[in-house]
Amino acid sequence: MNTNERKNNKRPTAEPLRLLAVHAHPDDEASKGAAMMASYVAAGVNVMVATCTGGERGDIQNPSLMGDPHSLRDMGGARRLEMAKAARILGIKHQWLGFTDSGLPEGDPLPELPVNCFALKPLEIAAAPLVRLVRRFRPQVIVSYDENGGYPHPDHIMAHKITVEAFNAAGDPQKYPGTGEAWEPAKLYYDLAFNPQRFRALHYALEDAGLASPYAERLAAWLESDSEGHTPPRSTHPTTTQIDCGDYFETRDAALRAHATQVDPNGFFFAVSPQMQRKVWPWEDYSLIESHVPTSEPEHDLFAGLR
Repeated sequence: MNTNERKNNKRPTAEPLRLLAVHAHPDDEASKGAAMMASYVAAGVNVMVATCTGGERGDIQNPSLMGDPHSLRDMGGARRLEMAKAARILGIKHQWLGFTDSGLPEGDPLPELPVNCFALKPLEIAAAPLVRLVRRFRPQVIVSYDENGGYPHPDHIMAHKITVEAFNAAGDPQKYPGTGEAWEPAKLYYDLAFNPQRFRALHYALEDAGLASPYAERLAAWLESDSEGHTPPRSTHPTTTQIDCGDYFETRDAALRAHATQVDPNGFFFAVSPQMQRKVWPWEDYSLIESHVPTSEPEHDLFAGLR
């Protein structure tokens, strides 16, 4: 964790609490941090999700929707409707940043990314809408992905880059002129949705209950696969903060199912019941990367030091 020493004497804020989560595509907010966000909304925190791209290059992941005419004709439009439904379920505010999905390049050799896609934008152009949003929304806490993007999709990696840029630049009135009055967020976190400890705990709980585990083969290699079969690199960032949000796992699952083109309702994300998850791992995990307020670890509140 990098701590800005000159800010260490900041006092807890009297401002209403605001949290901004930055995600690459619609559905990422539901698979990473949704229960945490729902729990903070219920506690009166103002929560905003910024979605970098429209997800228009996504494939249908739900077997029951293969051949769906709306999705085949207008995937971007379908995903906008899904995102609006998920936002209502979670109780969050939502902002599109307006960039074009880069798609996930596959093959050997890898094909070039599409012209004008999000991942190929110069950093200052890609970060400007997020700086504007930070200055308008004025979050104390920002959450996004680590430098590997959670898994190495080019849009996830770019989402990480613009989040770090906005966190560092939004408080400097000399940077990004014309995007509003400077506002300095206090804390930056990386989401640890692919925490191997969590998947191990869930795997053993399923085995102890005599149930089939979808995690067995990949745990042998220490890493877990995401819902699309990609293997995320192991995070190099420690878990500093666990948010107890098990009461909102059903809300998270409902938000996930709202992204009907992207989520198989009988798939990976729903292999462990909310009841078992509450018993085994009732938290969502984060790593505190930078704080401009004094705090101590482990944390159990993203706003520790700010209340």
